[in-house]
Amino acid sequence: MYTLQACPYRKNGQSRLRYVLYLAAFVCFLLLFLTGCRRERLIQPHDGETGAFCLASESSREHPEEAVQTQAQAAFQQFTEQIFREELSAASTLDLHYTLAYPERFGIEAGTPTLGSYSLTGLIEASAAAEDLKEQLEEFDPSLLSPKQQVLYDTLKESLNTTLMAKGLELYEQPLAPTIGTQAQLPILLSEYAFYSREDVDDYLALIEETDEYFRQLLVFENQKAEAGLAPSDSSIDGIIASCESYLIDPENNFLTETFETRLAELESSVPLTQEEKDGCRMRHAAAIRDHFIPAYQLLIDGMNSLKGKGIQDGGLCGLKDGRQYYEYLVKSGPGLSYSIPELKKALAEKMEKDLETLGRLFEENPSPDVMDAAFSLADPQMILEDLKQQMTGRFPEIPDCTYEIRYVPQYLEETLSPAFYLTAPADNLNRNIIYINNGYSDSTDSLYTTLAHEGFPGHLYQTVYSRFHAESPLAAILSCSGANEGWATYVENLACQFDNGLPEGAGQYRACLRSFSLCAYGLLDIGIHYDGWSKEQAAQFIQTWFQAEESVTDEIWQTILDAPANYLEYAGGYVELMEMREEAEQRLGDDFSEKEFHTFYLDLGPVPFSVARKYFSLWLSQHPGA
Repeated sequence: MYTLQACPYRKNGQSRLRYVLYLAAFVCFLLLFLTGCRRERLIQPHDGETGAFCLASESSREHPEEAVQTQAQAAFQQFTEQIFREELSAASTLDLHYTLAYPERFGIEAGTPTLGSYSLTGLIEASAAAEDLKEQLEEFDPSLLSPKQQVLYDTLKESLNTTLMAKGLELYEQPLAPTIGTQAQLPILLSEYAFYSREDVDDYLALIEETDEYFRQLLVFENQKAEAGLAPSDSSIDGIIASCESYLIDPENNFLTETFETRLAELESSVPLTQEEKDGCRMRHAAAIRDHFIPAYQLLIDGMNSLKGKGIQDGGLCGLKDGRQYYEYLVKSGPGLSYSIPELKKALAEKMEKDLETLGRLFEENPSPDVMDAAFSLADPQMILEDLKQQMTGRFPEIPDCTYEIRYVPQYLEETLSPAFYLTAPADNLNRNIIYINNGYSDSTDSLYTTLAHEGFPGHLYQTVYSRFHAESPLAAILSCSGANEGWATYVENLACQFDNGLPEGAGQYRACLRSFSLCAYGLLDIGIHYDGWSKEQAAQFIQTWFQAEESVTDEIWQTILDAPANYLEYAGGYVELMEMREEAEQRLGDDFSEKEFHTFYLDLGPVPFSVARKYFSLWLSQHPGA
């Protein structure tokens, strides 16, 4: 599911890969997914761009017959293209539209507009379908595949194995959550639903008209969770209700109506609309908001209120019967980490220790308050993004020119949405990149430079355009791993602290280390609460050990981690995985280490789970001339 980078929307349960494909519109932070780039590139072979590397498997056969190898590769390509078409043909209209701007060019029919379905039955069926797909995948001999196909094979296999970890745990899924739940993300995705044709307008209106029915399905699922003793706590319900109340909007004067008018005007430049057609669309839009969208949110408010008092505990997942097992699945499925949880705890703690040593040294070298309080030289978002594009030159591989837009979260939604997020462009239109900035956060101006590095260049936007442009197949172009995405964006955000950005010497490194230290601490807190069973008092003690925080802040951190288990690990865990690989490469290669070569290697893999990335990193490192 693509989109709000860092905030995964739970895809409908009917998809046979479930979250494996991240098939469009709803994905990752909430701390926070090719017109100008040839569309045909999605289905043409890799043609030897700078940074290509050998991924030959160590288990490859000795010179298999060329005909056998060619046949195997053609069969695998056909297999993955079939998955691509079947998944998108069965996807919700929103998923499909955010994945492909022009699905008909890929032989995919859009079908009747629908938000999809969400049900326990669908989730169970998805597990069975994943088992079937895994059996089909394992019929291929990976040693016969091309290097890029081997990466795709390993990624699919790892993702399917991870999906099957949740078999029998379907009721632990959380489609609703205060800031990363369906109810929080859906309106933004609707407001950015692009109009490429007159039919898109009708589809968009039909989706709004289906909102109340889709939310009824979510409430059925929430009641099934409650019957199984898995209802959210009252405090979590309060957060969900607060989010819903933000969308009890005026039917005619609201952000959806504003963006609807803008999109209609844009469509008119290519598709003429009569005044009668426009007036009809406006009337239908107002009626859909009044009769379906607003009632849908009121339905959720009433339904979640009725579940109060049914949550059996206010602590982390490990307090539930199979909660620890489900948390292990979450750590694998979202962050996609290669570590076991004990290994992850050790890696986070060691990174904190290194950061603490660096912070101490920097402060000794320059105890001036400027180190902590210095400001970036740029404050205008457009100027920052253009500066970042210049600053990254020579340190990262190039991408084709692409356009982007900067937008702002509506004021009355600032409290319920993340500080910033990137809306992933369709795979066949990499010019539609949208970054949202939330001015409701107190440090939004002070941290805007690094925020835009995270969301834009060289973060999410850059990584998305690069990986999709270099993908050999449509399926590879839409596969994703939130930990790989957020780990990369966190990594480059910290690098951007040390660009020539107006900060005095040492201040950028100080900021980067402080952020790294804080994220790792939050990661350990997440594990402590959800896996080790820390009480609120134990969590507060951990926070006070490392930070000076008021009780209200401690309470807020506690609740945020309860509402979104493993979410911080997408950032902290992914970042630590990436840093460990870089540090190992620097140590092994010495003077032969090239930052740009390392970045090219990682980006060429695509956003794959770290167990896959680590395998090919070892191969890349062993084959490097300087190793």
